[in-house]
Amino acid sequence: MKLIFAGTPEFAAQALAAIIAAGHEVALVLTQPDRPAGRGMNLQPSPVKKLAVEHGIEVFQPLTLKDPVAQQKIADIDAEVMVVAAYGLILPQAVLDLPRHGCINIHASLLPRWRGAAPIQRALLAGDAETGVCIMQMEAGLDTGPVLLRGAFAVEPTDTTVSLHDRLADLGAKLAVEALGRLPLPAEPQPVEGVTYAHKIEKAEALIDWSREAVELDRHIRAFNPFPGAQAVFGGQTVKLWQAAPVAGHGEIGQILSVDRSTIVVACGKGALAVSELQKAGGKRLPVQQFLAGHPLKAGDRFDLPA
Repeated sequence: MKLIFAGTPEFAAQALAAIIAAGHEVALVLTQPDRPAGRGMNLQPSPVKKLAVEHGIEVFQPLTLKDPVAQQKIADIDAEVMVVAAYGLILPQAVLDLPRHGCINIHASLLPRWRGAAPIQRALLAGDAETGVCIMQMEAGLDTGPVLLRGAFAVEPTDTTVSLHDRLADLGAKLAVEALGRLPLPAEPQPVEGVTYAHKIEKAEALIDWSREAVELDRHIRAFNPFPGAQAVFGGQTVKLWQAAPVAGHGEIGQILSVDRSTIVVACGKGALAVSELQKAGGKRLPVQQFLAGHPLKAGDRFDLPA
């Protein structure tokens, strides 16, 4: 099938790789413009662009798709379908209407739950028991289109955004290839009940509030791994918490209840949190034993509370 692929991050690159491997003709790849990254802040291509270049596929990086010139370039491809995955630009109706089978989106949630930009993190923060991927026929609304295919799996108690991302990317790639092989597919309208929105993750959300329940803070730490990292404050200094588990315990909120070679146990609003991996500002992620070598903490010390 002759198609256009639009996507930017690694999640999308995995789908593109599967589509190429399945033998489809990817006539054009749309991706975000190169962005500065790394210590030198040099311009870096997106994972999708890197993969397209490796396979000799033409890459187009418009700043907007509202431009008639950009729309004409897409129209000239005469694609049967456009596959979209975490692209980052709004597709106007004029673009949605161009391919014969329209545009289909790989969305990392069980729609209509978690429409929007950050479905993986929001599912973890909310404590969802399952998540999955929907292949959706795109329309002008934000992730409102009918669903063509869906797949689901359980969220594990130790899942982080990293682990969920990888499983969802793998599932999304498989479902995208399946959908392309079966087009046109019957479209199932999304129910009007159960709609939630996965708003973009803001760095300010990463700050830990020790007055919350330990089970919530466990989800908080896993949801913000790897970005931006859950942040606590001790003695006015920011410390990132990367791994923890809820345990029994009580004390003053934010107080360290016990310290041993493997965990620092901190009292929460309900229960306690056994922290096992930390990182000081400018430092490396360290297990507790190594962290304590340079930052001695003891029972009775207390993390700063949010203002």
